[in-house]
Order: sequence, then C-alpha cells, then structure tokens
Amino acid sequence: MGDNPALVEACASAGRVLPMYCHDLATDAPTRWGFVRRGAHRRAFLAAALDDLDAQLRARGSRLLQLRGAPAEVLPALARAIGADTVVCEEIAAPEEQDAVAALRAAGLTVRTVWQSSLLDPAALPFAVERLPKVFTDFRRAVEAAGQQPPVPLATPAVLPPLPAPVVLPPHSLFEPLRMGDRALARASFPWWQPAFAGGERAALAHLARYFAGDLAKHYKATRNGLSGVDFSSKFSPWLAQGALSPRVAFAALRCHETEQGASDGSYWLWFELLWRDYFRFLHLQHGRRLYRARGLDDGAPRPLHDQAAFEAWCSGRTGHAFIDAGMRELSATGWLSNRMRQVVASYLIHDLGCDWRAGAAWFEARLIDYDVYSNQGNWLYIAGRGTDPRGGRRFDPDKQASTYDADGAYRARWAEANRRAGA
Repeated sequence: MGDNPALVEACASAGRVLPMYCHDLATDAPTRWGFVRRGAHRRAFLAAALDDLDAQLRARGSRLLQLRGAPAEVLPALARAIGADTVVCEEIAAPEEQDAVAALRAAGLTVRTVWQSSLLDPAALPFAVERLPKVFTDFRRAVEAAGQQPPVPLATPAVLPPLPAPVVLPPHSLFEPLRMGDRALARASFPWWQPAFAGGERAALAHLARYFAGDLAKHYKATRNGLSGVDFSSKFSPWLAQGALSPRVAFAALRCHETEQGASDGSYWLWFELLWRDYFRFLHLQHGRRLYRARGLDDGAPRPLHDQAAFEAWCSGRTGHAFIDAGMRELSATGWLSNRMRQVVASYLIHDLGCDWRAGAAWFEARLIDYDVYSNQGNWLYIAGRGTDPRGGRRFDPDKQASTYDADGAYRARWAEANRRAGA
C-alpha cells in the first residue's frame, strides 16, 4: 500500500472508496501455444499478496473486494449497485491493460489512470519519452548526467475513506491454496511458499530491511550472475512485479544503506538494474503495441519460425542439453529462474531451437512468479533482436555459459536429481 499514487488520489478525491481486484478469467485461459496462461505458482503468490492487502486495508478501516470476471463485465454493474461512477487505477502501457480501460470507458464509467510503477517520473526525464534513446546505455548516461532522482515515496494513508453501502465482501481469497508437497525444494532460490518470501507488502518490506542491513548490497555486482541461492541477487523483483513493493521505496532503502555503509559497485549496480526496469516501461510508452508484433520494432524482420515439438521439449526440460534442461526444470518446479539463466534459456529457444520468441515469452508469463509485462516483453525482444538493441539479437553459447557459471556442475546435478525425484 505504500507509495501508491492511485490509492492516494482515490482517497483524496472521494468520500467513499471501495478497494477491489478483478480476477479476469482471460488471465487463466489457454494460450495458442498449448498451455494455460498463468500457472499455479503465480496464482498462489498473487493470492498471498491479496490476502496481505486485505489485512492491511482492514487495519485502516476498509477491506478488499474480489470479483471474478473481466473488469468491463463486472465493474459497471457494481458501480450501479453502490452508486459510483469512477474507477481509479494504475496506468499500464500494455495492449491488454489499455483495452480494459477503454472497455470500461465505453461502458460509461469514468476511469482515471495514474502512472506509478517506474522509479523515475517519465514527465521529468531529460528528453521527451517519444525520443527515448534506442540504446539503454545512452538512456542511463543521459539520466545520470542530468542528475535525475526519483520522487520521494508517498506515505500510506493511515485511515481510508469508508466503504460504500451496500457491499457484500467475500471472506476469503477466490484462489484455491497450492499444496507444495515434495517437489518444492527447500533449496529453491525464491521459496515463495515460506512466510519470509510470501506475496504482499509486509514480506517485501521485511526482506528489503534484511537485505540492506548486512553487506549483501555491497557484493551484488559480484554475485548477481549466480544461479542458486537466496542471497546472490536482491530478489526484489517478485514484489516489484505485483506492486507490493514500490521501486521508489526500494531506492530509498538503497540510499539509506549507502549513507550508513557507503556507496559501492554493488549498490550502484542495484540502481543500474532499477534503471533497466524503467527503460522497458518507457519503451512501452514510446512504442506501445508495436512491441507485441511478431517482428517487434524491426519492420524488415522475417516472421519467426517455430518448431512446436522443440518448444515442448524446452518447456519440460528435455532438450538434451543438461544446462538448459536444469534451468527449465527449476522454472517449472519453483516459478523462479536467475537472470543469467533466463537469458541463456531464451537464447537457446530462439537461436538454437529455431522457435518463436513469443512462445517463450508466453511460457515465462505462465511460470515466473515475478512476471512483469514490461520487462518480460522487453527482454525477449532484446534476445530475439527485434527490439531497440543495435546488435540484432543476443545468442549465448550454452556450453560456455555452463562452464563459466556452473563450472563444478552443481546446478545441473541439483535439477537432474530433482527431476529424478519427481519421477519424470
């Protein structure tokens, strides 16, 4: 709830506010690639976040209403029932979210959208967002040369306006709990089924405090390409992706850490990664739906090839390449994959197996608990060479990557053993 401009605006502009979340059935529909769009790990992590949000709203005199259905199907009827006419929500510059807002407006509701998920304010950039540099390095240098700093995080409202009446609020989440069983390994790099890594703001803030209390941030640049473990990377992304953690709150904690312990290469690299996250957001503001075309931003690119059998082998960790298969098994088992492995397995799908990058992007959407529409689309375009990168795609040699980042074979052995234990 912290640093939530949409919530702050809603509370300031209305005498009564009804916090709500729509479980759009389209989010769990089958994809054209042969699997359900959102897997069980993502659903369970979201359920925990919604439960946490409801608890925090209750502590402030409110509650969370959860409805099942597309916003344009359920919100107009709800608005009529409670005598409301306005929806306040986050501005998301991706096609489906834009279409959802347009449908609400077409249904007669007033919709006020608030941009809030980036670290930097796009209106304060040293260039118009329409002139966003084509290369991330140029973007970063321009931002740093201008001395741009993010806005100070907004405080969480101590008390929310009362709920409208009458409202029937369900007592529990609409999600069925996911039972992890033996397949969820205690050694998972983001064990989201444990309370310390649960979805929601309270776990996020506790993790943020723990991370910056020690020297993990100082060593981030040196450890960030690790493959396994809780502490080799910041692990902020799952909470950032679901909106439970604001990037400005994370940045404020980073600056406090630097004040107390001193700046370092590691702390600078955390800023660097937050800027990458922003860049993909601003890229969406600049290009919109063009980022979702098969050819991406390259009008001259051929239509992607696709081998469905090879794709299915990649998804299930049965390509025959031990390093790739280890990564894909970890992803399926835990909903997590290190940034290094994400790049390597994406490259392998596109450049070695000759498959459509959009299929890989859809699989990541289904599996990753930290799925974020902006970063997922941007990263897959980057690897496929259909984004802004001037080098025309990135191929990672899987053998070289394995020898560099898994020299002792421990990562491959871990997930081969996990696969055997699962009876696969």
